[in-house]
Amino acid sequence: MLKLKKTWQDSPKKAQLFGLGAAGAFLGMSAYVARLSNAASYLSDDPKACINCHVMNPEFASWQHSSHARVAVCNDCHVPHDNLLSKYLYKAKDGTRHSFMFTFHMEPQVMKPTEEAKRVIQANCMRCHETLMESTYSPIFHSTERPCTECHREVPHGRVHSLTSTPNAAIPPLSPVTPDWMRATEKQ
Repeated sequence: MLKLKKTWQDSPKKAQLFGLGAAGAFLGMSAYVARLSNAASYLSDDPKACINCHVMNPEFASWQHSSHARVAVCNDCHVPHDNLLSKYLYKAKDGTRHSFMFTFHMEPQVMKPTEEAKRVIQANCMRCHETLMESTYSPIFHSTERPCTECHREVPHGRVHSLTSTPNAAIPPLSPVTPDWMRATEKQ
């Protein structure tokens, strides 16, 4: 009778331990990446979440000094508001795309909305400015056939053309996300 050499995979206990170790490592790394990326901030409507990526600083600065800053935050214009599920699904999908592009240095010098984002922005313009759209004083200019941004292209971001378009803008500092014990400390 032939004897086969036993490997660690033949032992159910060892396989279970390996599986638990791999799952633990995956969960640990996932928690670490979530902490580093400040992932929980993206569940909020706080505009500061948008500047977790430095490439959004010009957009944040221009919004911050616009008339919209007094009445609307980024998510009021940039995510769907038909229901909570579609809002968070859109945020997850768009955030994943942004994360991928930023991680692999694929972000464009000039930020432009995708076709889907343009539809969301248009729907939100219509939602917030519904009374203006229904007014009788200018039905020609407020037709729903043309996107609002065709005429109002600088609302609320102004002339943002590149990452250096707002070099001296006062952007709120982000708090560090790495634990104190991991940061180098200065000794005096």
